[in-house]
Amino acid sequence: MRVTLERSNLLKSLNHVHRVVERRNTIPILSNVLLKADGASVEMKATDLDLEITEATAAMVEQAGATTVPAHLLYEIVRKLSDGSEVLLATNPDGTSMTVAAGRSKFSLQCLPEADFPDLTAGSFTHTFQLPAQDLKMLIDRTQFAISTEETRYYLNGIYMHTIEGDAGLKLRTVATDGHRLARADLEAPSGSEGMPGIIIPRKTVGELQKLVDDPDLKVRLEVSDAKIRFTIGSVIMTSKLIDGTFPDYQRVIPTGNDKELTVDCQSFAQAVDRVSTISSERGRAVKLALEAGQLTLTVNNPDSGSATEELAVGYDFDPLEIGFNAKYLLDITNQLSGSDAVFLLADPGSPTLVRDTAGDDALYVLMPMRV
Repeated sequence: MRVTLERSNLLKSLNHVHRVVERRNTIPILSNVLLKADGASVEMKATDLDLEITEATAAMVEQAGATTVPAHLLYEIVRKLSDGSEVLLATNPDGTSMTVAAGRSKFSLQCLPEADFPDLTAGSFTHTFQLPAQDLKMLIDRTQFAISTEETRYYLNGIYMHTIEGDAGLKLRTVATDGHRLARADLEAPSGSEGMPGIIIPRKTVGELQKLVDDPDLKVRLEVSDAKIRFTIGSVIMTSKLIDGTFPDYQRVIPTGNDKELTVDCQSFAQAVDRVSTISSERGRAVKLALEAGQLTLTVNNPDSGSATEELAVGYDFDPLEIGFNAKYLLDITNQLSGSDAVFLLADPGSPTLVRDTAGDDALYVLMPMRV
């Protein structure tokens, strides 16, 4: 194999694929990126056996061929080469090493044979549909913060994506929960998604996807089966295994009888929560909300360091109520709201609270209270 590439093109593609590769691997080939030169491009592929990213980039191919080299090492070398340089990648005749040369810099990297590189893309997909990148980004951004990190409840370690019949027709919905809070986002179901299986997209895949859908002009093609999902975003193809588990019946925890409505300026509320929680202990970040007509008092008590209170003028016209929440969870939710006001629908100090965005009904949040 002998190819020449623009450093910027090579770096961009390596940046997309090398992130999948775990720093520590018991299987040596999984530390490597597969480089396949053919025609007028080089295809790069990396995998951790659950997630695979492929991207092709334009290149001047003098001699076609394929090999695998350490992914993080190649990325660091290319990152440190001078901007605007041309990079030569050439394997030696017996294929055991590859030369990386640019300007006066020259590196030699150990290779492992292409035949040893695992392939994740086998199998067929039952449903295919397209979404604008900004729509997919909205579905992910509004829910990903609520993904559980508790490995024992592995079926909560991802975003549940499914279609559901709503008042205004079929919706494509994403849901995430960690048992303390729940986030749900909807949009009109795209053509082709009808009847798709409910799937759980793993946390690592969601994280990589967030980085790839930052261009609002792109269209994303999704292919879904019971066990895998594939995203095609521009020149990047990402294939991932799905979490093999049953997502709980989340509809049961969404309260329907919460009749006490609190309307508060989102920015003022977030800043006030952030200020008073400065004094809270890291372990129990509880903030107490004391409500009475037209006024909200935020209080934090920390036996080790003191207390803090702040008052806010709010829209509230019901019986006085005191309820506690985790400050970080409140901030996570208010960060996702796009409207100027947040609407809290409350019942009593021990029941889950519903949070809605005044900008629209495409997102909904449920928050469990804390004892304060």
